[in-house]
Amino acid sequence: MSDTAPSVIVSDAPDTCAAPSEVSWTDPQRQQACVRWLERIGPVHGLDPAGVQLASADASFRRYLRIASASGTRIIMDAPPAQENCAPFVQVAALMAAAGLRVPEVLDWDQTHGFLLLTDLGRTTMMQAIERECAPANLPLYLQAVDALIAWQLASRPGVLPPYDATVLRRELDLFPQWYLQQHRAIEPDARMQETLENCFVLLVQENLSWPGVFVHRDFMPRNLMMSESGVLQPGSSRTLGVLDFQDAVFGPITYDIASLMRDAFLSWDEDFVLDVTVRYWEQARAARLPVGDDFGAFYRGVEWMGLQRHLKVAGIFARLTLRDGKPQYLADAPRFIQYIRATAARYRELKPLLRLIDRVEGLEERSGFAYGRM
Repeated sequence: MSDTAPSVIVSDAPDTCAAPSEVSWTDPQRQQACVRWLERIGPVHGLDPAGVQLASADASFRRYLRIASASGTRIIMDAPPAQENCAPFVQVAALMAAAGLRVPEVLDWDQTHGFLLLTDLGRTTMMQAIERECAPANLPLYLQAVDALIAWQLASRPGVLPPYDATVLRRELDLFPQWYLQQHRAIEPDARMQETLENCFVLLVQENLSWPGVFVHRDFMPRNLMMSESGVLQPGSSRTLGVLDFQDAVFGPITYDIASLMRDAFLSWDEDFVLDVTVRYWEQARAARLPVGDDFGAFYRGVEWMGLQRHLKVAGIFARLTLRDGKPQYLADAPRFIQYIRATAARYRELKPLLRLIDRVEGLEERSGFAYGRM
């Protein structure tokens, strides 16, 4: 970005924690199952079923409803078992709570129908609290996120969560040619493109798996971090920011979650701010004896390469959400991912072929000065 550009670019896509609205049901049988469940547990938890409202929805089949209770509001997770498995959410919620993080407590779980009653972490996400025109003003918030992340990583132990291994990384990378290139851009990769992608994907998997494994949230970003009810920051406390959307957690590279935090799917900061927070995370992680290495330059390269893997994956996922699932608001953020991909690919000689491929796909060859297929 230029010196006169805003320090942050914010997505036009609607926030998942938008204002509450009335609840609609496409499946009357599922609606009745929810009513019966609430009638059964209502007296135990002091619930008021008459006031149920839609709290938020996400890119999956899950949605969240807010309901009044004698002890304050509660959240209902509506997760159809045919599409969503609630067991990982319950497992990871317990792991995060044990690590000292502020996460929803599971008060009741209807395993048959996929309904969970949860404590409510509030209505304001970190994304909504961010001061968009002044990056440094948000440093206290990001340091709170770093506190929570380090507490989560310190609780890590192998064999508890699914491995984020070469098979999973490669399957995610393949979403880019399958959905972004072929389906969204209507480009059938030729032999040269296929070779470039294959070489790049091999390098990315090797680099990313060279970093030690820890617990990985997998979507650790401001939309999934919740402000405390008071809105007051408590320096040094990992419990101020609540954590949501953790059901896909895995055991994988320590570089992943800090890349996710600072190279957001819906928010872009200038590199000065990204570097500042990443250095602070690295210093704090080293002090906590997390395996981030003694060379910040090497660690930052690892973060950038992990971020590149994530951005290629998410570009494919957002195209799939639009073309297959009818959620076009996600693809509106595609230019952000292309910029992330180009910035990282331009920085490393091994990734220059990927940069030329992206420029060819996006019609940027003349502006960038690169010709596809030549160094």
